[in-house]
Amino acid sequence: MIDYRNGTYTAFYVDEPFCPNNLGASFAEDFVYYRMLQMWKAQDPSFPFLDSHNKNYNVRDSSNWENTLKPRLRERLRKSKNIILFLSKHTAASKALNEEIDYGVGYLHLPVIVVYPNISPLDFSGHITQRAKVFWSQLARFKDNMNLVPTLHIDMSKASIRRALTDSSFMIQTARHPGIYHF
Repeated sequence: MIDYRNGTYTAFYVDEPFCPNNLGASFAEDFVYYRMLQMWKAQDPSFPFLDSHNKNYNVRDSSNWENTLKPRLRERLRKSKNIILFLSKHTAASKALNEEIDYGVGYLHLPVIVVYPNISPLDFSGHITQRAKVFWSQLARFKDNMNLVPTLHIDMSKASIRRALTDSSFMIQTARHPGIYHF
């Protein structure tokens, strides 16, 4: 069976265990960026964010990792055309984030739109900054698998994310060759 791959999977770091319904979630910085995408979509139906997290059952973080959480995460990734990865000074490797990278990038070869909320990923000459590259080290699995897929590195702005989400070069069906890209 082939999954219909039209959503965008959003990967971000949160402390584990994580519950999006408790008040602490509102203060998890990388989660707040994900919520911003949802808000932009709610305010502007033309904003091209189709949330893969809404494509199957919601789960609680207290659910069993192997029997419930991991299979649902993989199902969401299989229904995605790309991944948005929020990479900030708060991002760290976690069980879920490592699985998202291993399966989504390493196995499914989904293009990744890397969004840097805290910094501009480019210097004045248009090259990826050293500071952005330091963030890659926070997620060793991403750094190790980046060469498998096209990765687009952008700042955290609605205009940049809109442009990235509509660029067919960063969708699994029509992806560019693997490499590091930016606007």
